[in-house]
Amino acid sequence: MDKKTIGNNGEEAAARYLLRNGYAVLERNFSTRVGEIDIIAKDSRDGCLVFVEVKTRKSRDYGDAFEFVDSRKQQRLKRAAELYCAWDMYMRFDVIEVYYTMRDNIMYVLEINHIEDAF
Repeated sequence: MDKKTIGNNGEEAAARYLLRNGYAVLERNFSTRVGEIDIIAKDSRDGCLVFVEVKTRKSRDYGDAFEFVDSRKQQRLKRAAELYCAWDMYMRFDVIEVYYTMRDNIMYVLEINHIEDAF
């Protein structure tokens, strides 16, 4: 399975997780000239607009997945969010880590960690 397919499967698992936890998924793979936002959702608890970066990893051998959302990536996400809406809205940036294993070329999600207000 190639990296793109694994990433897409991780994003799908993250979207299902958000739906199960009371979020409304508004957009997936929102693309702008400055970058892409994996998931844009609305948190039903407080109406907050949430921009989600999904990181899909097989292990923590090289660190936790959220550690790969570096300052450059954070700035690109913020600029893309700015193109999506006005900054005067209540919003936050979350990271969802998806850890998986492969068996018989099938991806199995082992763990999902949702880090709210990650940056």
